[in-house]
Parts: sequence; structure tokens; C-alpha cells
Amino acid sequence: STRDLHKEHKMIECREIVDTVKQEAALGDKTVSADTPNIVLDKDGKVCDVCTDMQAEFAKNPGGLPAKRAGLIIAGCIGGAGLAITTICVPFVLPALRAVCLPYVPATTTQLANVSKALRGRSTNHPTLVDIGSGDGRIVIQAAKGGFAAHGVELNRWLVYFSRWSAWRGGVRGQATFARQDLWKSDMSKFNNVVIFGVEQMMNQLESKLEKELVEGSVVVACRFKFPTWKPVEEIGVGVDTVWRYQR
Repeated sequence: STRDLHKEHKMIECREIVDTVKQEAALGDKTVSADTPNIVLDKDGKVCDVCTDMQAEFAKNPGGLPAKRAGLIIAGCIGGAGLAITTICVPFVLPALRAVCLPYVPATTTQLANVSKALRGRSTNHPTLVDIGSGDGRIVIQAAKGGFAAHGVELNRWLVYFSRWSAWRGGVRGQATFARQDLWKSDMSKFNNVVIFGVEQMMNQLESKLEKELVEGSVVVACRFKFPTWKPVEEIGVGVDTVWRYQR
């Protein structure tokens, strides 16, 4: 109806006027006050009650309350914590995106004992050992305490830092070393003992790499999964705790 069109046209004019009031307030116009609101006229020069009421309301609350300092601090803390958690978690997630995934799965106490049995008699004549995918460093530290010059290769930087701290705490920092390194780019020829907690998908490729790089007489201890063509000289344990010893 004509009345509705006139009312709608009136509201459009009101919005334009209030927008002008907001701009003036943002520029520091002090004429708009909650106590003494200005009388607003429409384009025909008549008093606009709606615009006057809206202007008074805007003067009372021109843009909401400013953010409180405590709220900003809490928001900053939450954002910082989220970033820290992401930074720590990403290295644990990235292996799943690689062609061959070697995730961090801590060795059981039985597995550690079986690895130690597989390496018996190997800690003489300056033995060297590398743990491929050393994780939390327990295999390397255990070997270092047993007389090996032990080294861990690990891609996760946080596990490398933790392993170095554990070696220092265990008093074998000089005998147990760790490097953040890709196992496929690591030179295995300087080690005569190798330990690997692998996954089935990588054992064929790793067998070829070790066959080319290891010196004669080296011992390889595989945990969880066997090598596809090598014949083990000893099998220790049962189930998931089984380890296989290979003589090159």
C-alpha cells in the first residue's frame, strides 16, 4: 500500500541519517550526547521521531564495549597454546603422509630384553650400533650401557631432543648419540650392528640398502617384521615381541 511504501522510504532515509551520525561520532563530533540528543530532521525539514530516537540510542552505545584486557590475554593464551600443540603434534603426524610410513610405537619391555639377547656377545672389539627409527631412544641407551658406541637415526625432532635428554640423564651422553635424519639417506657402512623396528612395507627396500652398505660380519636385529629373503640365524620371543637376528 501507499502507507507501507511511505514507511519503507522513511526508514531508508532514517538509516542514511543515522549513518551520517555514526560517521560524525567516529570523527570526534561531540554534539551527539545521550543526555541531550539532537533533533533530527528528515529531507523535507520535518522532525523525524524515529531518527531522533535512533540517534539517542546510538549515543548511549555507539559501538559496543571495548575489549577488556583480560579477554585479550585469555584469547592470546589460547591461540599460543593451540600453536604450540600444533607444532609438537605435526612431527608425529607427518610420517603418515610419507610413501613408507614408519610411525612411533614405543618398544615393550619384552622387546627391549629380546633385542639385548640378540646382541649378546657383540659388545667387544669397539662395537658400533645404529637403531633405525630410534623413537624415544631406549634401544640406543640400553646398547650404550652395554658397551656399544650407539647411534639413533630419527626423523621426529621432538623424539631426538627427548632421546638426547634421556641419554644425558642416564649418564651415557658420550656413548649414545642421536641425529634427526632420513634413514634412506643415512650411511650404514660405519656400523656393524643394526636394530630396526620396521613395518612390512619397508623391509624389502631396507634389505637391499643394508645388503649394499653393511660390511661382512655385521649383525642385523629386526623387530616385529622379518626381512623378505634373508634367513635369520636366531629367532627370539613370540608374537609381537619376536626379534630375528641376521648375520651378514
